[in-house]
Amino acid sequence: MSGARGARVAVYYAPDPSDPLWTAGCAWLGRDPETGAAVPQPDVPGIDEATAEPRRYGFHCTLKAPIRLGTSYQALLADAEALAATIKPFDMPSLAVRELSGFLAVRETAPSPELQALADASVAWLDRHRLPLDAAERERRRAHQLSPASAALLERWGYPGVFSQWRFHMTLTRRLSAEEHTRFRPEAERFLAEALAGPRRVDSLCLFTQAAADAPFLIGDRIPFGA
Repeated sequence: MSGARGARVAVYYAPDPSDPLWTAGCAWLGRDPETGAAVPQPDVPGIDEATAEPRRYGFHCTLKAPIRLGTSYQALLADAEALAATIKPFDMPSLAVRELSGFLAVRETAPSPELQALADASVAWLDRHRLPLDAAERERRRAHQLSPASAALLERWGYPGVFSQWRFHMTLTRRLSAEEHTRFRPEAERFLAEALAGPRRVDSLCLFTQAAADAPFLIGDRIPFGA
């Protein structure tokens, strides 16, 4: 990736490429962010439109939301590698398709202190690389009627869904109507059931990069844990 000031990078968890959940999640969304290639989606009426927004970001869980770089990609990568070196691999709790704020997402069935700690560390450890919010970014976030606590987190960390407000989720759709939930949720549960059934180990974090404002995110680096 170009190290140009202002480029956007996100810190995400993404299943290992050998994990069936990675294959199934990329197929549900219709794109593999490892290669950038389109992936055939399941034969579900309306799925292309319903997944268009999350498809651009790729199948992932947000640890640190996309930031505009105030340093360089290489500097961020070095700090992310230093962070990863301090983390021990751990087991993911079991996962299921759930609703979250109107979206369908893959979510934990039980809280994971290890996942929370990983997200917290990613936000705090790497924040020096983030350019401050510009006016457009601030207004876009504030349009969602944030609570006072979330508004304070937005001002301090550039994103409201961090620390106490963070929720593990791997987004599967845009926000759906009640009728759409009754159609898409059973299809997602069926399509992902086999992949979700197996155990998985969290042993890396990923840097996802975006070349331009409307470009899809691609995996720049997978960074293994080293502790």
